[in-house]
Amino acid sequence: MKYPEVLGIAEVLPQLASFDAIIDARSPCEYAQDHLPGAINAPVLDDEQRIRVGTMYKQVGSFEAKKLGGALVARNIADHIEQLWLAHPREWRPLVYCWRGGNRSGAMAHILSKIGWPVVQLEGGYKAFRAEVNAALEQAPQLRFKVICGTTGSGKSRLLEVLAAHGAQVLDLEQLAAHRGSVLGHLPSQAQPSQKAFETRIWDCLRRCDPARPVFVESESKKVGNLRVPAALMDAMRASDCIALTLSRGDRVRLLMEDYAHFLVSPATLNAQLEHLTALHGKEKIRRWQAMADSGAMPQLVDELLAEHYDPAYLRSIDRNFVRYEQALPLTLADIGAADFAQGARYLIDTVA
Repeated sequence: MKYPEVLGIAEVLPQLASFDAIIDARSPCEYAQDHLPGAINAPVLDDEQRIRVGTMYKQVGSFEAKKLGGALVARNIADHIEQLWLAHPREWRPLVYCWRGGNRSGAMAHILSKIGWPVVQLEGGYKAFRAEVNAALEQAPQLRFKVICGTTGSGKSRLLEVLAAHGAQVLDLEQLAAHRGSVLGHLPSQAQPSQKAFETRIWDCLRRCDPARPVFVESESKKVGNLRVPAALMDAMRASDCIALTLSRGDRVRLLMEDYAHFLVSPATLNAQLEHLTALHGKEKIRRWQAMADSGAMPQLVDELLAEHYDPAYLRSIDRNFVRYEQALPLTLADIGAADFAQGARYLIDTVA
């Protein structure tokens, strides 16, 4: 076999998990936007260097730009070899890719292959991978979704976590989107991924699912925070069997107090988010809710938000959007302890075959 071996995306995807490393040779900015699942970033040009070379290409000429780029690329690849890969054996088999043309990944793959490693270069680079993801997500997934429905605070996300821990197949869109899905759902410790990265995470999860087994998913809206759920997936979810999860109102308040504990230490953050509800509830009610947050009356505030905002919105949307909700399998949790969610998860795994 002659290396580097250049393979197309159709040949690479079935063996993606078999590579010892997946190396994204693009700049850090490109990598942060999206990348192949499991890829590490080893740029042959960093963001500033890429701009320098591109500017020289336009303003001076291709030959001068290639000389500058060649020196930078060689230096950067040498650094990566010394810092990341020097200890790897001869059998180490990486996949290398860049944006599209193959110049950046080709330079890295050439040097790694000359060392003696059986390198594979992805033909068409990230652009070919992105086309594959787009095509896959435009099709309705051939999977049996079981949609967990329930009012805010009923424990849908916790149940998904426990189901996954018990070996069930789960598509947790809120976890993939780093957002809890409501106007108050922003996670202060974690930024949302880009739309492309969100779609890659969904694609990666779906491709690992066994069509013979159910896939549990939460009854999300079309957007999770700032991110859009792919339309074909949304349509498939809305046409799927439902599970009606219920929890007492008092327990829902307790659960939300745990899940949104960051608002307890920062009422100002909560009040800023409540401003987004002004158009729905009016300035007077929002000011009253903000005063409750400032005074520490969080349980009472959460209870009112459920009664006057979240529950009415849920009831208006669930029957309209999830056509099989009337035939939903009921599941009532007695409490919000770990044992209660474990019992609920086991019941669903045993019942929903």
